[in-house]
Order: sequence, then C-alpha cells, then structure tokens
Amino acid sequence: MLRLPAVAGRFYPSDPGELTTQVEQYSEIDSGVRKVAAKACLVPHAGYMYSGHVAGAVFSRIALPKKIVILGVRHFPRGEPIAILSNGAWRTPLGDAPIDASLARALNAECPLLREDHLAHSAEHSLEVQLPFLQVLAPGFAFVPIALGTVRFEDLVSVGQALARVLAAAPDVLLLTTSDLNHYENDETTRRKDHKAIEKLLALDARGLCDTCRDEQISMCGLGPAVAMLTALRSLNTTHVDLVRYATSADVSGDTNAVVGYAGLVFT
Repeated sequence: MLRLPAVAGRFYPSDPGELTTQVEQYSEIDSGVRKVAAKACLVPHAGYMYSGHVAGAVFSRIALPKKIVILGVRHFPRGEPIAILSNGAWRTPLGDAPIDASLARALNAECPLLREDHLAHSAEHSLEVQLPFLQVLAPGFAFVPIALGTVRFEDLVSVGQALARVLAAAPDVLLLTTSDLNHYENDETTRRKDHKAIEKLLALDARGLCDTCRDEQISMCGLGPAVAMLTALRSLNTTHVDLVRYATSADVSGDTNAVVGYAGLVFT
C-alpha cells in the first residue's frame, strides 16, 4: 500500500528543494554536534515553522539508524486505537519511505493488541511530519508506523513491554516517539504545566506522567505514545535522558495567549 502525503504544503513545504533546505536548517546540519546512539527520542509534530527547530535539534544529536519505529498519536477518531501498517511505503515530496516488513512482523508477533489499519494512518500528521527529517538525515532508512488512539494505561503498558522485547532483540532500532505538550493556554501556564510533564519524562515515570497530566489538566496529545515509550525504556534499563530543547509556539508567533508547548528529548 502506498500512503500519500496528507499535510504536505500545510505542516511542511510541498516543494522538495524548499523542504530539504528547511530540514537542513532546523537540524543544524553543519554544526559539528557529536552524535550519540540513542534508544529512543521524543519530538514534537506541529508545523515546521513552530516546532521544526525542536525536532531538528533532537535529530541532529542522534546517529540515526536504518531501522526506526515511529510511535505517534491518532488525533482523529477513525480507525483502530492501536494501529500498525506492516507493508508498503509512505510518500512525501522527497520520495517514498518504505515500511520495514520484517520489523513489523516482529512487533505484531509480540503485541497482539496491534491491528493492521490504514484508516487510522490516512490523515494522521504526527508520524508523517517526521519522515522528511529522516529522508534527509538518514537516507535509505525503513520504518514501522504505529498510531495510538487510546490512553488506557494497561494497553499502553502492554504496547511498551512488547516494544521492549523487540528492541532488546534488535538494539539497532530507534524508537522515535512524537508528542506535543500543553495546548492553547497562555504561555506562562503552558510552560509551568509542561515542565511538570517533562519532570516525569526525565524520570522515566510512565504512571507519574499519566497522573500528572490528569491531575494538572495537561493536554499532552501524545500521552499514549510517551507512556508506551517510557514503559519500554524502563524494561530496557534505560537511565540517561537529555532534554535537548524546549519551546512554545509563542517563541515564533509572538502570541502568548494561546500557545502549544514542544519538548525534544533523547534517551540513551
């Protein structure tokens, strides 16, 4: 199956040259930053003009492998709540990014909750906006897309434990997780709330992140993917986390009344 771009020309440029230039600029491609081997990362998924510099700062820190699991959120109430695609490719203005069928089979074997479903992925931007970065920075990569439309803690733990088993057997695979943080409150409130969520991410505390987002009313859209990621990393005995960059949309737009928060983290 070929999945066509849903947000090219809106979230990122549809012109290949312009898109490549933006990715290179946001990723500080000539900065000489030392790259690390990462088990996972957390990046935002807003339009590039708002969060591209945060995502790019993360990708510039990582020695990107050729096999990647992209764990995103299902924003729209369509399709399965735990959805995978196991074959085919996703198209962007930079070409087609192939799905790694063998890695998808391994994930399906370990996680019976996964359901093959193109509908959940058809209009979802959280995974799509990661692909141009990877196409420029890690040419020749293959990936597996997973979209989570549930925040049921037990199911997210099951997904995370399955991911851990697959990653333990394939340590060359990167778990690329995507989430924005608090939405549409003022800048001061959003920064305060976001740093409470970031504290739990830095502590690899999946349960604490869930409880904090509930108790503090933090509208973190990728809470499900983050919980699954943290569960996997705990199982893999991960201890080192770096907050690479934090920003809000107000840093770009100047509008401090209704902002979205963005964090970029690397887990090694």
